[in-house]
Amino acid sequence: MDILRQFIKKPKFLLIRALLTLGACMSLSAVTTSFAQAPSAYPSQAIKIVVPFPPGGATDIIARIIGQKMSERMGVSVIIENKAGANGNIASEAVARAPADGYTLLYNTSSLALSPALYKNLTFDTQRDLAPVILTTVVPMLLAVNPSVPANNVMELAALLKAKPGLITFGSAGIGNITHLAPLLMMDQLGVTANHIPYKGSAPSVMAVVAGEVQFDMEPMAVGLQFAKEGRIKPLAVSTLERSPALPNVPTLEESGMKGFEVGAWQGIMAPGKTPAAVINRLNTEIMQILALPEIKEKLLSHGAQVLGSTPEQYASYLAAEIKRWDKVVKESNTKPE
Repeated sequence: MDILRQFIKKPKFLLIRALLTLGACMSLSAVTTSFAQAPSAYPSQAIKIVVPFPPGGATDIIARIIGQKMSERMGVSVIIENKAGANGNIASEAVARAPADGYTLLYNTSSLALSPALYKNLTFDTQRDLAPVILTTVVPMLLAVNPSVPANNVMELAALLKAKPGLITFGSAGIGNITHLAPLLMMDQLGVTANHIPYKGSAPSVMAVVAGEVQFDMEPMAVGLQFAKEGRIKPLAVSTLERSPALPNVPTLEESGMKGFEVGAWQGIMAPGKTPAAVINRLNTEIMQILALPEIKEKLLSHGAQVLGSTPEQYASYLAAEIKRWDKVVKESNTKPE
């Protein structure tokens, strides 16, 4: 399960991460000099980034932050187009079928790795028809309970679940969503169960925890952060390998006794499958340098997102591992999409 830890231990990735931490854009350019360069004519027209969720959500906001800076650096308009629905599959298919010229991109989330397991009738192949450009950010998942729940850490929650089998409920943003599957993965490792109550989105799920309709949930940090700061939910742990700077006093699930546990609502950018390598590498170079900018890192963190950065090859390897990982979870839990 410790996929992201294995991924970031690769030497090339560690070098990139170090440069991002330092905000060293000039040094980052040196890292990418070995990449094939796109023709000087690219880009010569507007670039469209398709977002698989409605406007105003955390993913949409992050895509717009990156897109605006791409426009400034690349000298063309970058247009955000929202195509919501079907767990991101509508947007993914639209990009998979678009001309492979670098002018139509997908701002995807980790739902891209869930769809191959959940949907047997996909009209596109995620790994064949889409080409990885870059991993951009990861948004930690926040495990939180209603303040009345007598659990102040993960192991106390596990003990409560064991003591009251079938009586504790958890919310999610919908069946087959990562907010549904991540708690299942956590409970499987803990050897406990709870009753699942799906909602139509992360915001209603968190509000259900606030209201006491369900006892806990595991939602993206961006959704639960303000409620946690206000004391309207009680945060127990974050799901990423490192603590979130947004809630530095909240431990990770691994620190809480779940060795090797890591889940994140990661995001990235994909292009149509046959996009030329030179175009992919030009986009990767530009976006890597954008992610290294201190003001961009600060903006992203304000929305609960932590910068990743990767080469296209690293993203391809990570995506393949995530698809395999979630295929196992979906099959073992017998999860069917709504």
